[in-house]
Amino acid sequence: MALWAALAAATLTLVSGPGQATPVSSGEEIGTWVNPYGSVKVQTGRCGDKLCGWVVWANEEAAADAAAGGVPQIVGTTLLRDYVSTRPGNWVGEVFVPDMGHTYYSTISLLDPNKLKISGCVLGGLICKSQVWHRA
Repeated sequence: MALWAALAAATLTLVSGPGQATPVSSGEEIGTWVNPYGSVKVQTGRCGDKLCGWVVWANEEAAADAAAGGVPQIVGTTLLRDYVSTRPGNWVGEVFVPDMGHTYYSTISLLDPNKLKISGCVLGGLICKSQVWHRA
């Protein structure tokens, strides 16, 4: 449960629902990002006209947690799914949490060229747990 525990350990935030999606992007969001615990690396990139992110590396504990959650091979798994830009540096989409086997409403904010704030939300985006990921 390392991935979900990491989300749960972060600050509780309240966010609004998704806005009008527009194709706004600086390209700074594209790259390899590592979670706050250094246990997972995700490569972000385009999936059609949307933003997605795929696991490119995971340590043994994250791999074991994912396997216990029903994902036998975490590397290659799409964690960040179908994000659309709502304004420069902000996206809405879904985050898949492998150790829980669930997908949640999510937002991403580019804090600076080397930091992404990723939030996973429940109750239609009313309650969110966030992490700041750093460029690898």
